[in-house]
Amino acid sequence: MSERSFVPDDFAVPPYLVTPRFRLEPLGPQHNAADLAAWTGSIEHIRATPGFPDQGWPPVGGMTPEANLADLRRHANDFARRRGFTYTVLDPVGGEVIGCVYIYPSRREGHDADVASWVRADRAELDVPLYEAVTAWLSTHWPFGTLNYHPR
Repeated sequence: MSERSFVPDDFAVPPYLVTPRFRLEPLGPQHNAADLAAWTGSIEHIRATPGFPDQGWPPVGGMTPEANLADLRRHANDFARRRGFTYTVLDPVGGEVIGCVYIYPSRREGHDADVASWVRADRAELDVPLYEAVTAWLSTHWPFGTLNYHPR
């Protein structure tokens, strides 16, 4: 991945997306325990989500809390350096982690951004609403023309 940001320097990166059914905020080390619990309890479901079977994530054997923390730190560093943007998906009432959204420079010709998202298996009904909300948000509030985001 390039060291340069993939959004213009003068672009104000949205810190949140809030809907009645979920809230997005930047993923960081403070989410480690809840993030780890969310995805390790839903590995099979996430791997069946469009956009994930080809990526080899999440690892079938899981991760240690330390490895997950390192991954979250990497995503937070990418966010701070404007090289990629990862948001945790939170329940708007209880605040528990229910998923994740990844926005990175596209590796595909003709696309501005590669986008992927997942929700926990026990929140599977939010997969389509999350996809629709993120697609609309990226199309109207971000400087991207074409997204590579697997439809639901």
